[in-house]
Amino acid sequence: MPGGGTSGGGSAHDHEPRTMRVAGLDVPVVTASAVVVGTGSAGYCAAARLAQLGMRDVVMVADKVNAGASRNAGSDKQTYYKLTLSGGEPDSVREMAQTLFAGGAMDGDNALAEAALSARAFLHLVDLGVPFPQNRFGEFVGYKTDHDPRQRATSVGPYTSRTMVERLEARVRADGARVLDRCRVVDVVTAPDDAGGRRVVGLLVLRTDVPHDGAASPWLLLRCASLVYATGGPAGMYATRVFPNGQWGAAGAALRAGVRGKNLTEWQFGLASTHPRWNVSGTYMQVLPRFVSTDADGGDEREFLTEAIDDYGRLLSLVFLKGYQWPFDVRKARDGSSLIDLLVYRETVLRGRRVFLDFRRNPVRERLDPSALSAEARDYLDRAGVLFGTPVERLRRMNDPAYRFYLERNPYLDLERDLLEVDVCAQHNNGGLVVDAWWQSNVAGLFPVGEAAGAHGVYRPGGAALNSGQVGAMRAAQFIAARRAGGAVVGDAGVGGADRAGVLDDGAFAAASSSTLAAAQALTEAATARAAAGTPDNTGDLLREVQRLMSAKAGPVRSERSIREALDQVRDWLAGYGETVSADGGSRRSVDRVFLVRDILTSAYVYLSAMADYLAHGGRSRGSVLYTDAMGGLPRVGHGPHARDELDLPEAFRLTLDDGALDDQVQEVALTPGEGAGEVTFTWRARRPIPEGGDFFENVWREFREHGNVW
Repeated sequence: MPGGGTSGGGSAHDHEPRTMRVAGLDVPVVTASAVVVGTGSAGYCAAARLAQLGMRDVVMVADKVNAGASRNAGSDKQTYYKLTLSGGEPDSVREMAQTLFAGGAMDGDNALAEAALSARAFLHLVDLGVPFPQNRFGEFVGYKTDHDPRQRATSVGPYTSRTMVERLEARVRADGARVLDRCRVVDVVTAPDDAGGRRVVGLLVLRTDVPHDGAASPWLLLRCASLVYATGGPAGMYATRVFPNGQWGAAGAALRAGVRGKNLTEWQFGLASTHPRWNVSGTYMQVLPRFVSTDADGGDEREFLTEAIDDYGRLLSLVFLKGYQWPFDVRKARDGSSLIDLLVYRETVLRGRRVFLDFRRNPVRERLDPSALSAEARDYLDRAGVLFGTPVERLRRMNDPAYRFYLERNPYLDLERDLLEVDVCAQHNNGGLVVDAWWQSNVAGLFPVGEAAGAHGVYRPGGAALNSGQVGAMRAAQFIAARRAGGAVVGDAGVGGADRAGVLDDGAFAAASSSTLAAAQALTEAATARAAAGTPDNTGDLLREVQRLMSAKAGPVRSERSIREALDQVRDWLAGYGETVSADGGSRRSVDRVFLVRDILTSAYVYLSAMADYLAHGGRSRGSVLYTDAMGGLPRVGHGPHARDELDLPEAFRLTLDDGALDDQVQEVALTPGEGAGEVTFTWRARRPIPEGGDFFENVWREFREHGNVW
C-alpha cells in the first residue's frame, strides 16, 4: 500500500482500513465522505437520513456502541416534544418556534427549524416503529410538560429514547452503514479552507480494544469531508450526575479543533436516584414520597423538608409540583417547588448527609390528608384515583412500570421495602458547540447534533432535546447530501472551498494529520514511561478529582469565588498534564483514560472560563443555576402576610434573579491551544431572530426548484 503518496489516494468509498505512513507510524486509515461520531438517537438518525438521501458512503464510530444517554437514560415517562397533532387546541409552527425562542439566549433560526421539522422528525420515528400512543382515529395525543403552553409532549414510557435508538439502529444496520466500536475520540483533524477558516478533513481515534504495547497500531485515522458530531454533552465533567455510566462526551476535542462553544453556562440539574442513575420526575414526585436524610452510615434518619417548610399542605403541594416542574429552576427557588432541590443540596453537599425517598410511608403524618393539598394537586390525584394509602401504593396504581423499573435493575430495589437514594444531579447541557441554521459549526464540515450542539437556550420544554436531536441530524444530513457529498479525492486542502470540500488524497491527508498523531503518540509514550519508571498510574485519580471539583464548585449552586477556585485548579492540571499524567502501558483502560481525562479537563477549563465571563458580564442566577449573591435574598415560603421571609438557610443560597437583560444575547467561547492550558476568548452577540416572511408559495416553489431545500 502507498505510504504518503501525493496522488491516487484511494477511493472515498474505501471502508476497509488502508495502512498509511503518518508521522513515522504505520496507521490504518478508513475513508468515507461522511463520518458520524456517536451511536445515540441523534447519531443514528443522521446516518439513516444520509442513507435516505442517497449517501451510502457513511461510517459510524463510538467509544461504546451500547453506552450513551439515549440508550440508557430515562424517567418515569420520558418525554418527546413536538407540534400538536391531536385535538382542537390551535397550534402552529410559528407558535412552537416562539415557545422555544422564549427560553432565552436561543437563536431563532434553530427554533424555527425545530418547530417546522418536528412533525416530520416525529413521524419518521413512528414509521420506523416507535410506538407513540395514538387514539383510534390516528391522532397522536399529548400532554403538557415543563415550559410548555400547549399539550405537545408525548411518550412511550420510561424508555422513549432507548426505543428511538433501537429503531434507528435497525434502519442504519439494514442500510449497510459500517459501525466501528471501541473508538475513543482523540482529536479532530482540520485543514485551512478557502474562506480563511478551518475545515474538517478527518478524525483521530484510539482503538481501545487494541493493546498499546502490541504489534497492531492502536490508532485509527478516519478521512472524510464531513463529520457529524453526535457525542452527547460533556457528561464526564461532573461526579454528581444522572448521565449513565459510559456517557462521557467529547467536547474537548472539538474545542481544541477551533469549534466555538455556545451558552456553555446553561446546564440543567434535577433530582435523580444515584444507584441506579435515573430521573425521579413525574409520578415519582406526584405520589408524594417522604424525603429523609441520614448520616454517612445510614443512621440518624430524619425528615428534613419540615425544617424550612413547616406548613403540611404546602410541603405536600411543592413535592407534587416537582413532578412536572422537575428541573431545578432558580425562579422557583423563591417560594416554589425548586426550594426542595436546594434543601436536598443543603443535606448532601453542605451537611455531608445522604438523602433518600421513602415510598413506604407518608410525609409528616401517618395518613395522607387530601384536604391539605392545593386544589391542583388534589384534583389531579383524585382523577387518578389515588387519594389513599402510601406513596408506593399510589405509585403502583398510577404508574406500575415506574415502580417495576427499580425491581429490574441489578442490584434491584423494591420501593415497597427499600429507601431510594437521590441527589441533585447534572442532567443535560443546554449549551454546547455552536451551530448555524443547518447545524454546521464554525469549522466547515463539522456538524454537532444532539446534546453536543448548543441549539438550546436557558430554558427549554421537557422533551425538546429529543426533538432537537432528530431535527438537527436531519438538517445536517440535508446539507451534507446537497453541498458536501462530492466524494472525489483531491490533493489540495483548499480545493472546492467550504461547500464542496472533497476527501484529501494520501499526501495531503498525511500532512494534515501528522502533527495531531505525533502529539497523541508523544503524550502516550510520556505517560506510560512515567508508570514504567515507578510513578503510580494517576489517570483514575485525576478523573475523580476533576469530577468532584466541578460538582462542588460549579454545580447548581455556584459563586464567583467557587468558579475562580475551580478554574485555577483545572488550568493548573491542564497546563501540566503532559508532564504529570502517568498511565500503565499494559492496561488499555489506563491508556484510554489518558485521552478521556484530557478531554474532560479541556471541557472543564473552557466551561469554567465561560461561567467566570458570564458573571463578569453582569450575569446573575437564571435557568438551573443559583449564583450566590451576598446582596441578594434567601428563599421564602408562602404568600402575603403569612409568608415566611428569609428562611434559616445557608448564605450560599442568597440570590438575585437575572432580570432578562441577557436573554437576547448569546455567549460564544473559543479556545486557542498554546502555552499552558491555552487562551480562552469570548464573544457576546445578539441572538439570531426567528426568520420572518418567505412563505409566499410561488417564491418558495421557485427557490425549491432551483436549489432544493438547501439554500
